[in-house]
Amino acid sequence: MSPEIASQIDQINVTLNAGGMNTINIVLAFVMFGVALGIKPRIFVEVFQKPKSVLLGMLCQLVLLPAFTFCLAWAMGSWISPMMGLGMILVASCPGGNISNFMSSLSKANIELSVSLTAISTALAVLMTPANFFIWGNLYLHTAKIAAEVPTLVIPLWDVFKTIFILLGIPLTLGILCSQFLPKIAEAMKKPFQWVSIIFFVAMVILSFAGNLDAFLKCIKYIFIVVFIHNLLALGIGFGIGSAFKLPFRDRRTLTIETGIQNSGLGLVLLLGTSLFANFPPHGGMLVITAWWGVWHIISGLTVSTVFNLRDKRITG
Repeated sequence: MSPEIASQIDQINVTLNAGGMNTINIVLAFVMFGVALGIKPRIFVEVFQKPKSVLLGMLCQLVLLPAFTFCLAWAMGSWISPMMGLGMILVASCPGGNISNFMSSLSKANIELSVSLTAISTALAVLMTPANFFIWGNLYLHTAKIAAEVPTLVIPLWDVFKTIFILLGIPLTLGILCSQFLPKIAEAMKKPFQWVSIIFFVAMVILSFAGNLDAFLKCIKYIFIVVFIHNLLALGIGFGIGSAFKLPFRDRRTLTIETGIQNSGLGLVLLLGTSLFANFPPHGGMLVITAWWGVWHIISGLTVSTVFNLRDKRITG
């Protein structure tokens, strides 16, 4: 990618008025409520009786993915802009995606493990998302020969904490309570909410980039390559760690999907709805990386699910 193309990508400007931002926040909160509808307290008891898979899943999501993403962004050097590199790190710092449980179900993976990993990574996101992004983002800015005019990454902790807690923590708690005390209602709502989460993110991307559609389409092939490589790395981390530690194949599938599907919707909210990058130069590269991640991981999740199911058919056939 030439510096000119990278500059064009960074110049993409996305702004939302208060009404548009509030709509996105409300819908994301409802999506997380839907994720929590499948979470029952007994799931945690059952999974933690054999904690190996949970601990390895957390290792993949909270430690290895951000660290390896930093290495990948650094290795790409000048082929990507600094803002695109930070976008990759931001996505890697987000918790598991809200459609990962749906994809695990399609893959015939360990659903209980999937739900547990999503719940734990989401609960820890209040601390781990800003911490990982601060650590790896600043390390990237200081080691990747970034231009001097790029400022130091400073996390507005209260702003980020408040956003994550309201959009993830409260809906997650309410969803678990609904699942526990109103199980029939929770079961009836679970499937519709899963499909709504897919439709929501696509609509969210369209809404965010409607005013820059031409510029977005011109750069999509470059964004596609970066996100494809990054997502392949994430999927590989999950499957590789599961295989290295000889987990049951259903658990390997879960780790693959949970590490490869990130809540990039939260990333967009942090970019558009907080003061996280108030002092930065044009950072359209972060926005397009984060937005396309959310579209692409739906495609890659369905692809991985198909591959796993074809493997089952070959074995049983």
